[in-house]
Amino acid sequence: MPLALCCVSHSPLLDLPGPDRELLDDIESALDRAADFVREFDPELVVTFSPDHYNGFFYKLMPPFCIGTAAAGVGDYGTHAGPLDVPADLARELAESVLTAGVDVAVSMTMAVDHGTVQPLQRLLGAATARPVVPIFVNSVAAPLGPLPRAAVLGAAVGQHLSSLGRRVLVLGSGGLSHDPPVPALATATGPARERIVHGGTMTADQRLARQERVIEAAREFATGSGSLRPLNPDWDRRFLAALDEGRLGEFDGWDNAWITEAAGNSAHEVRTWVAAFAALASQGPYRTGVRYYRPAPALIAGFAVRTALPERDTDSIGRQP
Repeated sequence: MPLALCCVSHSPLLDLPGPDRELLDDIESALDRAADFVREFDPELVVTFSPDHYNGFFYKLMPPFCIGTAAAGVGDYGTHAGPLDVPADLARELAESVLTAGVDVAVSMTMAVDHGTVQPLQRLLGAATARPVVPIFVNSVAAPLGPLPRAAVLGAAVGQHLSSLGRRVLVLGSGGLSHDPPVPALATATGPARERIVHGGTMTADQRLARQERVIEAAREFATGSGSLRPLNPDWDRRFLAALDEGRLGEFDGWDNAWITEAAGNSAHEVRTWVAAFAALASQGPYRTGVRYYRPAPALIAGFAVRTALPERDTDSIGRQP
């Protein structure tokens, strides 16, 4: 049983004032079921595909994909700050294998990761450092973006290598689904916002608090149907999830970036982390999804989803998935 998969949406608003208790309890229940799945699988290594929100990657150098041979959480929105347990040799070998497979991927020896990477690790494993982890950055925010099918090619190359390790590896995808949060864009950002997304730099505690307050206020407006953010698209979300559940990854070959933005929002491109993760699992043959959760959550500015999956040949070896 070399590979298992868990994909989850993430949101800093899960840990901030605003969302009502019923919504949080419902999502926590789904995350708990996914955490039970992860606990039973008992991974020896986690490989995570995740985006960044201008906390670790900036326009001064923005790769489409990057593998970290060392990484640390920036601590945004109260998530883990400090080093992750990254096995440098394994990460380097993975990068070499992916490059040999014909996928251009960058390497970072000082990767900074934000809540998009750290929150799922904490929720599913109890702590960001609970297991060795190899982080793979997938640019999902900073235009121009590569074609969505390239994420599947990356995932397949990663999956082929992981299957040769002789270890139980959890492949984790973090992001999506339809959502359009207040993330600055190069085309419209000015002043300090533009300076940050281009050149980066460490945010002060006051700057992080100010950003947190802006996100909380944007969520309040969005939940009441006001504000300028693009609405959620549950139909689009369900179509995406159905393709994954049914193993129809080829359907995404025709999903144009401009259409994704128009249909589901600027940050819906984070679904490429899910595509990469499922392609990694699919490299081992047919799979079956277990935990299937979805809920449109305006209070989180996201269509929130959770999926677990195993290769079909392994679905009975850790019991019936919930």
